[in-house]
Amino acid sequence: MSEPNFKLLDHFHNPRNIGVIDNPDGFGRGINPINGYLTDIYIKVENERIKDIKFKTSGCVVSVTSASALTEAMKGKSLEEIVDGSNNAKALIDLIKEKLGEIPEKNWHCPPTAVLTLLTAICDYYRKIGEKKKILEVEKLIDDINGYFEEYKSRIE
Repeated sequence: MSEPNFKLLDHFHNPRNIGVIDNPDGFGRGINPINGYLTDIYIKVENERIKDIKFKTSGCVVSVTSASALTEAMKGKSLEEIVDGSNNAKALIDLIKEKLGEIPEKNWHCPPTAVLTLLTAICDYYRKIGEKKKILEVEKLIDDINGYFEEYKSRIE
């Protein structure tokens, strides 16, 4: 029997940033195409930094913990840091895995849903302020995440 993952269990029993932000600057809804679980992320932006971030999810332990770990890591970060052209979607997925520790292979499709949802919220923010160039940058990252799901599907089929 393997050792329990205490980081993952801590985020599940004590999720960070759970809830809703009224009148968010950005809102994202991500649906995991593997299992249909839904995650919502709300952001408040001040001086191009994530001042506040909240999430709600209907999903498994790894879905909850992924959103919790990602929102914790993103609070206070600048949007430029998150969507920097040299950054990629895999780096955000790896950040979740780093914060949570070992994730069972059968649940590797859960962290990308949190990333997809965050990127969708950032894209919504950029739409609201009319930043067309930034929207294109974020949409490329969203495409990368969708590619990750397709790759995952092909491995399990």
